Amino acid sequence: MKILSVVGARPQFVKLAPVAAACRARQVEHVIVHTGQHYDAAMSDVFFDELHIPTPDVHLGIGSGSHGEQTGRMLIGLEATLSDAAPDWVLVYGDTNSTLAAALAAVKLHLPLAHLEAGLRSFNRRMPEEHNRVLTDHAADVLLAPTQVAADHLADEGLAARTQVVGDVMTDVLHQVAAAVRDRVPEAITAAGLTPGEYSVATIHRAENTDDPDRLAAILDGLGAVDHPVLLLAHPRLRATGAELERGTVRVADPLGYPDLIAAAAQARGVITDSGGLQKEAFELRTPCTTVRTETEWVETVQLGWNVLAEPADIPAAASRPAPPATEATPYGDGHAAERVLNVLLAEHAQALL
Repeated sequence: MKILSVVGARPQFVKLAPVAAACRARQVEHVIVHTGQHYDAAMSDVFFDELHIPTPDVHLGIGSGSHGEQTGRMLIGLEATLSDAAPDWVLVYGDTNSTLAAALAAVKLHLPLAHLEAGLRSFNRRMPEEHNRVLTDHAADVLLAPTQVAADHLADEGLAARTQVVGDVMTDVLHQVAAAVRDRVPEAITAAGLTPGEYSVATIHRAENTDDPDRLAAILDGLGAVDHPVLLLAHPRLRATGAELERGTVRVADPLGYPDLIAAAAQARGVITDSGGLQKEAFELRTPCTTVRTETEWVETVQLGWNVLAEPADIPAAASRPAPPATEATPYGDGHAAERVLNVLLAEHAQALL
């Protein structure tokens, strides 16, 4: 069986790592296609090195652009790539433009399509990611849901027959990396003069937070008013706004590689973010999270008290709240999701050959 994975952005590289490892262990042929959606080495190549992911077999080098332009260029490049590779499965990850373009290309070529991290819903149709994930779910032949909540969303949309709950592959990676970096203090923490346990890590990158100058200014003011130091890891989208990032308690640093990010978050008193993945990683590390959004796909983190949703003016109070009661809950699985992904794809492929 041949699986072709399409990735293009940092969270997808993390999700790819355990799938690639499982394919190696099971001797399943695995082709990796990198669209180049995140083309900065700090946001792309470094993750392959640090997570021991094989070098992509194909790199389309698409780069940035408007949503339509970027997705269209990906679709053109992926159509030829998928046609040449003729995989038994096209596997897409998450909710990026790379995901949607690969889904469209696979469907047009009548190639079996599996969506990993299916069923997540923010119910905010202003988010491009929400359209990407809904369209991909309805196009896919197999929906690999990370949680029962995600599976319930798919059932509500009439997709239960295509759905399998496999757990969250990012959890597979997170626990492995967290154990390896338990005692590491990232250089960015030392360089900023920060003390473990006394700072928060912040990331802000979503279009709804960075494209509106007034909202971005309010968010930065909120970060600056937190009652302890905040290390703001400045994503390229944030730097491109030209806003003055350092204010109040904020210290600015470049994005971190995945192991350093996990070490920094594990040693922080809190995380402040608009990222989907980092909310979940903070929960798994049991670091309180403040999410600068009006909704979250990872509702379990809020229900269990480890995440709160905040408007810009709410950031100082939310980021300074005490840690919630401890929990042993494991809504995102047991660290073996990638193995279940392969089990499902192998079984579905065998059934198709009958």
